[in-house]
Amino acid sequence: MPLALLVALAASLGIHAMALFGTDAELFGGADEPVPLQVELQPPPPPAAAPKAVDGKPTAKKPAAKPHPKVSKPVPLASSEPSPEAKTVVPAPEDENIPVTPAPELPTASPSVAPPAPEPAKPLLPAKGTMRFNIYYGTQGFLVGRAEHTWEFTEDGHYHLIGTTRTSGLAALLKPLVFESESSGRLVAGGLQPETYRTRRNGKDSNENADFDWSTGAVRLSRSGDVLAVAKGTQDILSLNYQMAYLRNPEMGTNVGVVTGKKYDRFELDSLGEEEIDTAAGHFRTLHLRVIGDTVTEIWIALDLHRLPVKIRYTDKKGDIFEQVATEIGSP
Repeated sequence: MPLALLVALAASLGIHAMALFGTDAELFGGADEPVPLQVELQPPPPPAAAPKAVDGKPTAKKPAAKPHPKVSKPVPLASSEPSPEAKTVVPAPEDENIPVTPAPELPTASPSVAPPAPEPAKPLLPAKGTMRFNIYYGTQGFLVGRAEHTWEFTEDGHYHLIGTTRTSGLAALLKPLVFESESSGRLVAGGLQPETYRTRRNGKDSNENADFDWSTGAVRLSRSGDVLAVAKGTQDILSLNYQMAYLRNPEMGTNVGVVTGKKYDRFELDSLGEEEIDTAAGHFRTLHLRVIGDTVTEIWIALDLHRLPVKIRYTDKKGDIFEQVATEIGSP
């Protein structure tokens, strides 16, 4: 393979590594940019017209009424026994024609009660596991990278996922890249409920992280600082791969909310039917899912193995194809 092509492939993998197996919004093609808010400034309204003259004569303004001078009442001398009138003092209004309205009673603040934590659920996957993949480029299948994913479900109802994608072979010599992502959260009745999503590029924080607050149904993106409302069941781009086991009737097509370090959106997963495929990890009966946007992502999930994704094909805007295929599935 020409050296120039290898350099281009290594650079391209560096860009698309985040799109392979759950680390970037481009995995599902992206969404249209929001329409910018347009603001049109209007001149202030003209001042109100002066009152018209009656019988050709200008209307004279009434002089402002002079306030009545206040007269201080004499203060009675203190005595050993106060008079009945002195026991209760009610301040008089400035104008006897204005009624005195008693101040409304303020409601008593009730202590805030945190929403109850969701009940933990049993995982459909083994408590611990690992998947390893080869990453190929183009229709001729040049090996340009490898990926590894590990998962762990704890007895207290939490989960922890780690994904690592790296260039390999000559691509690693020309452009070494290690991209890591982590997802942590709870396992509830509806599946995975992410709480934090973190990313690193070559060991350094890539500032494409997300923090979920399910008590308010919101997520905070570190890159922009935006706090966005999210729908129930929303996943981060890494946990989405393991949420496949909990989707209802994926063979009928479905949609799911996805959060990356860049944005939040909902994506339509079209079902292309069942297919049997062979990989280095074995022979699988799979369901072929596809998402079409600016890019195209296809996922083959193993129907007899907890719907784990055993093959992912990503086609970018230029038509370049990257394919990630399972080579090993088992214990850590």
